[in-house]
Amino acid sequence: MEFGAVFPQIEFPADPTAIRDWTQAAEALGYRHIIAYDHVLGADPNRPGGWRGPYTYEHPFFSPFLLFSYMAAVAPRLGFAPGVIILPQRQTALVAKQAATLDVLCGGRLRLGVGVGWNAVEYEALNENFHNRGRRQEEQIEVMRRLWTEPLVTFEGRWHRITAAGLNPMPVQRPIPIWFGGQAEPTLRRMARLGDGWMTNYRAVEQARDALDKLWRYLEEAGRSRDAFGLEARLLFSDAARWEQTLRDWAAAGATHLSLNTMYAGLDGPQGHIEALRSFAEAVGLSNQ
Repeated sequence: MEFGAVFPQIEFPADPTAIRDWTQAAEALGYRHIIAYDHVLGADPNRPGGWRGPYTYEHPFFSPFLLFSYMAAVAPRLGFAPGVIILPQRQTALVAKQAATLDVLCGGRLRLGVGVGWNAVEYEALNENFHNRGRRQEEQIEVMRRLWTEPLVTFEGRWHRITAAGLNPMPVQRPIPIWFGGQAEPTLRRMARLGDGWMTNYRAVEQARDALDKLWRYLEEAGRSRDAFGLEARLLFSDAARWEQTLRDWAAAGATHLSLNTMYAGLDGPQGHIEALRSFAEAVGLSNQ
């Protein structure tokens, strides 16, 4: 199992030096990859018509592609995975370009996590349709994979048209692995057909069991092997009393990756998050792996 760390951006200052120190600490402690969440805009809960969501305009979110490009320069052994890019609220060719550039800059260590999102406010601001986002995502994935593997692409779909055009530079990985977030039934079916892995937000295997059983069944129906499909779990630093059991459970469930989330633990600033990374690394023996 590969261990990574979630960048604690809603509890982190907009300070390049602090970001560098945290990133280099994660690399030195033996973490193999970094996860970063994606939101373009935060909404005001008191906006006309009201609004509810886990994050507001007061929560900071760095752009994952830009953040990871900076991190790749200061920690050259780390891999990166946005968890997840809200794909249908963006232009497809632009995401393909940004991902290809990042894959070059980090030496082919990108996993592109994608999702359909939940925040209609962002879709409105980015001038995209919130209501057909799942269907559009399927075509987006087809377009991106072609752009990552073919020097020139001609494509005519329901939502995309490309005529004899291509990316340059191409990514190191051709294609870049695409991992899915989310657990709704259509999402599980979609990732079984199109994805390279699942980034689950379930905190424990027993909570994920029904979704996992469905996913394995959908993979079989799609003629795909479980062995070639990745599974990434998240572990909260604040659940220290359950670390050992949780790790055993996810390993038994077939998890290939696990990322530590140090947010929501009442830690004191960047140094507190670094010390939390150190504590977990020592507890599971990351330096020995």
